[in-house]
Amino acid sequence: MIVTVTPNPSLDRTARLPELRRGEVNRAEAVRLDPGGKGVNVARALAAAGTPTVALLPAGGPVGERLADLLAPEGVPVVAVPIAGSTRSNITLVEADGTTTKINEPGPEISPAELATLERRAVELAARGEWLVCCGSLPAGVPGDFYARLTKLAREAGAKVAVDSSGAPLAAACAGGPDLLKPNLDELIELAGRPLPRLGDVVAFCRDLISGGVGRVLVSLGARGAVLVEETETHHALGPLVAVRSTVGAGDAALAGFLHAGGTGPQALRTAVAYGTAAVTQEGSRMPTPQDVHPDQVRVLDADPTFTLSGAAA
Repeated sequence: MIVTVTPNPSLDRTARLPELRRGEVNRAEAVRLDPGGKGVNVARALAAAGTPTVALLPAGGPVGERLADLLAPEGVPVVAVPIAGSTRSNITLVEADGTTTKINEPGPEISPAELATLERRAVELAARGEWLVCCGSLPAGVPGDFYARLTKLAREAGAKVAVDSSGAPLAAACAGGPDLLKPNLDELIELAGRPLPRLGDVVAFCRDLISGGVGRVLVSLGARGAVLVEETETHHALGPLVAVRSTVGAGDAALAGFLHAGGTGPQALRTAVAYGTAAVTQEGSRMPTPQDVHPDQVRVLDADPTFTLSGAAA
């Protein structure tokens, strides 16, 4: 079983527009509502693939109830920790060319008692699972080292740990020595504190993270695929060119594909990129099903250190 923990889940409303015009009235062509949050998305993709999973999350107010209702038809078991605040709602605007604009609410404040319950339930579930997957931002009331602490407790309980976050929570998580770190390129650049203009720069920094105790690093590179850096091997995978409908949740789908395929090695990387590629062809934050995923169309290559990365100076 793969357990996902999403401290700041959301209800995601996605509107499709011909073009976003700032300062004007914009009329949506279509609107869809999806359960959201990085760990929630990972669990959705895993459930669709037939991998046993459970989504642990705090839930409060009508939005929290609606979130659980939307997950039920997707076959995602939910363990909800009741909170006094209301679960957040996010808005995504997707233009005809695939340009995606997200407006994310900060989320409710989690009380010390609520946080203690969330942590306790995470450890209980981790003891019955293979992986504990810690995902997303941390709401108010949750300390920045929460994922590092969960990593230590989950590993003591016998589970492997994956972390997909950004900013301070990602940096703190590295010190906990997770088995897998799953940033995208921008998040890795922020973590490094310097530009990473070529694939060789990314690999070198990932090797520094591994030397510091991280097990392996899977970096999403957008249209340039993904790179997997492990202790003795490095691989770069490229997917086919596809028409992008929405980029929301693509990295979450890639993480789900990687874990679904075993969580290590080039075949898991191939599956990760296949899942991420399939995700961008879906509406809103809909997760791909196995029928949408085509690993045979993904090329796995030796990592070329001179390979140039778009946006690497951001």
